Amino acid sequence: MPTYTITLTDAQDKALSFICASNQEWINNAISERARLATLDIVNTCIAKCTETNTPFPENQDAMVELAFTNGWVETGAERNAKVTALEAQLAAKG
Repeated sequence: MPTYTITLTDAQDKALSFICASNQEWINNAISERARLATLDIVNTCIAKCTETNTPFPENQDAMVELAFTNGWVETGAERNAKVTALEAQLAAKG
């Protein structure tokens, strides 16, 4: 299971404490909720692609996420950014 570390200045840490009872709990909840929403987007894509390609539906959401990435139905943000950067470079080269 991945572990992520963030660094805040003392002022940022204090400011965050202004809006929540526990900075760590708030951060955990924010990240978990964003991951939950991304999972729902990927599951919807997986359902559509499984239906379109007559692929059997995976047994759970985790398996749907894995299948969607394995089959290239979804890409990471880094992959999408790299494509945009390459396209921008091509357009710039054409003048």
